[in-house]
Amino acid sequence: MCWYGQMSPTSRSRWSLARQLLVLQLAVLLVLVGAGIGFAYADADRAVNDRAREQSKSVASAVADAPTVATAAASPNPSAVLEPFAVRVQEDTGVDFITIMSPAGIRYTHPNPALIGQTYLGHIDVAQRGGVQTEIYTGSLGPSVRTVVPVFDGDRVVALVAAGITITAISAELRERLWPLFGVAAAVLLVGAIGGWLISARLRRQTRGVAPDELSNLFEYHEAVLHSVREGVLLVGRDGRIRLCNDGARALLGFASDPVGRTLGGLGLTPELETALGSAETRPEELHLTDSRVLLVSTTAVRAGGRAQGTVAVLRDHTELQTLTGELTTARGLAEALRSQAHEAANRLHTVVSLVEIGRPEQAVEFATAELVLAQELTDRVVGAVAEPVLAALLLGKAAEASERGVELTITPETEIDDVSLGVSARDLVTILGNLIDNGIEAAVGGARPAVVVTARSDEDGLVLRVADSGPGVPDGVDVFRRGWSTKAGEGHGLGLALVGQAVRRYGGSVEVGHDDGAVFTVRLPRQGAEA
Repeated sequence: MCWYGQMSPTSRSRWSLARQLLVLQLAVLLVLVGAGIGFAYADADRAVNDRAREQSKSVASAVADAPTVATAAASPNPSAVLEPFAVRVQEDTGVDFITIMSPAGIRYTHPNPALIGQTYLGHIDVAQRGGVQTEIYTGSLGPSVRTVVPVFDGDRVVALVAAGITITAISAELRERLWPLFGVAAAVLLVGAIGGWLISARLRRQTRGVAPDELSNLFEYHEAVLHSVREGVLLVGRDGRIRLCNDGARALLGFASDPVGRTLGGLGLTPELETALGSAETRPEELHLTDSRVLLVSTTAVRAGGRAQGTVAVLRDHTELQTLTGELTTARGLAEALRSQAHEAANRLHTVVSLVEIGRPEQAVEFATAELVLAQELTDRVVGAVAEPVLAALLLGKAAEASERGVELTITPETEIDDVSLGVSARDLVTILGNLIDNGIEAAVGGARPAVVVTARSDEDGLVLRVADSGPGVPDGVDVFRRGWSTKAGEGHGLGLALVGQAVRRYGGSVEVGHDDGAVFTVRLPRQGAEA
């Protein structure tokens, strides 16, 4: 495979697209100019011949109408009067000959005096009957266009007048007309050749001298690679319109139709993602949320001539990775809680052993079972109230994590989920409730009485999740579900609540932010149909 700018010797030996186009343009130009010259020649030839016919007819008719001709024809020596007359008229009108003859065709006049008295060469039968006869005939002066007109004395034909222009004269006039035409044709060819060469040179720069088949292969490879990669690729022009969008980008952004030619503002993207895609500067990898995905977006500015021409954006799907990262964080927290509990269990075990050794077994039993009863009561209550095992495990794990961090996590008696067919996936439940509890624990840590209260219940309308904390609350007018909002300093935060908002929107639910002693988050997810 030969990539752009790396052609094989075979492709270099073939004519480039620019050269082929130049040759094709010149060939078409030659054909058009040749056809134009042919049509012009035919038209000029017809015009010159028509003019010769009209001129010969006009001169012959004018001579025939002259009274001198009819009078001289009746005299004993017509040639003595008519020859000087014919010569004078011939010189004045520019015809090649004027022959005045008897009705029988005997010449009275001729440019060659030696032929006077001889029979006229040509057809005169129509003129003898009183008509006008025009023809091309080869006479004593060679081929000519001639017209024979009768001379009347009353109703009687007393003489005939023939006026003609030789083909040689006609050809000379035709050549005079064609020389400018040839000059124009040569100028057209020259201008066309220069224009074709300029177009070819520009096309050669645009295509880098690639042959047509090579250019076709490059386009096919480009299309194959572009539409086969899993990552999304977008090319956005300076005017904010999509110039290129591969299949991966359409799938990741949820476009139902090809967005090429449309503006970013008309695609329903989030303001942050729209700003990133339309940026004229190179931006590093950033996490952005859509209604159903977590995308890692990197943009590169395309520059030409020292100024930005557009933006190339590469989109990668981090939905699964982000979900796994959240689950891993939860698992780490649970592991830390278990490690802490194991440490505490070791301390309690040493205490129990010591009580037994000093002879107080009753106090040892009471001390050993008290903590177990509390933990078992919490486990029994959560497992009994929550039919979804993943959600129950999440609540128990978060309770242990909160205890480890010194936060009192309370699961209210109203917590009861007895329907596992609500249509909400266990992974999304973990995303929503887990992030809300993590946010509450983070907000409550450091307070006078750090506490988090969790309620999870289902009813005929759907699922209600409520998390309240004893933290400082949420400032008014702040969109806490916007990616990047966080009360913690540094980068890498501000994604949890954004994921909550994304999951809630995906199920057509709602999330409310209220105030009590701290922040109160209430999520309502409608019961999903079978198609969900």
